[in-house]
Amino acid sequence: MASGMILAGLGLATVGFGARFVLRTMPNLGKKMADAVTNMPKLDSKSLANSRYYKGGFEPKMTKREAALILNISPNANQQKVRNAYKKMMLTNHPDRGGSPYISAKLSEAKDLLDK
Repeated sequence: MASGMILAGLGLATVGFGARFVLRTMPNLGKKMADAVTNMPKLDSKSLANSRYYKGGFEPKMTKREAALILNISPNANQQKVRNAYKKMMLTNHPDRGGSPYISAKLSEAKDLLDK
């Protein structure tokens, strides 16, 4: 019986200290949240234009840079890396395996351009 009373007292003390901690940190938490919202980076066209990710579709005439982006390799990669990347991409994008004929044509075009 005494151990039950001790456990109940410890439980109430824990709840009390927890509530006290939450009530003391709430004003600071509100300020931190407001600061975080005002200091968020803006997602406008200028910041997206400076992003390192490729944002467009395919160019009318494929460039070496675009071919490297398609195959996910460096523009200065050797022929063996180009062929390995092409093979890997074609395994997943081949029309016979449910891939797009357009994508596989672009992969072939990229390989031909970088193999030269």
